[in-house]
Amino acid sequence: MSEGLRAPKGTFDVLPPESERFLAVRETLTAPLRRAGYGYVETPVFEETAVFSRGVGESTDVVTKEMYTFDDRGGRSLTLRPELTAGLMRAFIEHRLHTGALPVKLWTVGSAFRYERPQAGRYRHFTQVDMEALGVDDPALDAEVVALGVQGFRDLGLTDFELLLTSLGDGSDRPQYREKLVAYLDRLDLDEDTRRRAEINPLRVLDDKRPEVQAQLQDAPLMVDHLSDSSRAHYDAVRQYLTDLGISWTEAPMLVRGLDYYTKTTFEFVHHGLGAQSAIGGGGRYDGLSAALGGPDVSGIGYAVGVDRTLLAVQAEGLDIGVATGVQAFVVPLGAEAKRLAVRLVGQLRQAGISADTVYGDRGLKGAMKAADRSGASHAVVIGERDLAAGVGQLKDLRTGEQIAVPTGELFERVRATVGA
Repeated sequence: MSEGLRAPKGTFDVLPPESERFLAVRETLTAPLRRAGYGYVETPVFEETAVFSRGVGESTDVVTKEMYTFDDRGGRSLTLRPELTAGLMRAFIEHRLHTGALPVKLWTVGSAFRYERPQAGRYRHFTQVDMEALGVDDPALDAEVVALGVQGFRDLGLTDFELLLTSLGDGSDRPQYREKLVAYLDRLDLDEDTRRRAEINPLRVLDDKRPEVQAQLQDAPLMVDHLSDSSRAHYDAVRQYLTDLGISWTEAPMLVRGLDYYTKTTFEFVHHGLGAQSAIGGGGRYDGLSAALGGPDVSGIGYAVGVDRTLLAVQAEGLDIGVATGVQAFVVPLGAEAKRLAVRLVGQLRQAGISADTVYGDRGLKGAMKAADRSGASHAVVIGERDLAAGVGQLKDLRTGEQIAVPTGELFERVRATVGA
């Protein structure tokens, strides 16, 4: 490739025909949300930096190392969103959605940006499907949220994924557990960065993937063993509802996830065909997030699923989804007069809901028929000068090679009836 402009490091372009699979994954993951009454939201791709520093958490790698932050021309600090929940919660607060019927059920899909070391399954620009159920703390709602994520994966045909589940407690039991965990971490051989992180949020250390850190955490106290009676009852109810919904899970007491706002129910979806970067989505309850952003003290739960990661999981299982089918009908005009008829016929077919295309540029019959074959169409309409003189077009079945002459005035109806059957 000659030197020139390229996509920035850690980003990628989604191009046809692979983009059809990307779209199929995105649509399949969002369909269960629409069926469950969640409403679509669009938020800016950048926000005031405080939305993420206060919302995501000062101790997270996302905030300390990975955000794309810049000052705009007015001197305001802005950040490209590293995840979608905090911006969506900002919109929930700003537009006072909490004053209406609860829970407020929302979903969105879009790009997020993190300055990470690029590797397979981990990029600096990625796409997430994000959903939130805000304003009600009900274990049944937690189960609904988890179940909708599971349904999206099942609808794609995925089978080699696993639901990891735990509870991170709440404001009543976290302080006592924090004391026990801090006392335990104080005895460990940790580097300065990890110690600083532990001072802000000691739970973050449990999420450290480095083997030398994990080896020291074998006997660490676990939040799930220190839940209050109310948190325990909440977690038990969530698990009962998931059982009722036919959903199995694996207890994951060390699960923390990479964001600071989680409380109570916390979960992650992993896929066993993806190697080290096995997480394809996850989420949990975040009962303090709204208040942290200056809003009302209301609860919420949600998840984000990576479209790019899920597509890798689909490929790992060899699933054939979203393969481009092309168009249904292709019109091949030969000559200027036939071109006018072709343009009109394609327009009529498209208006009638039939996917159709025609050849552009001055191509002969051989080149035009190659284009018809590449289009994926089942039928082609060939209109030559002799055909026009006879007042017909040739309707050809590209699968069998059969061809019949159809009067030009009947072409639209005949093609619509043939390919729309």
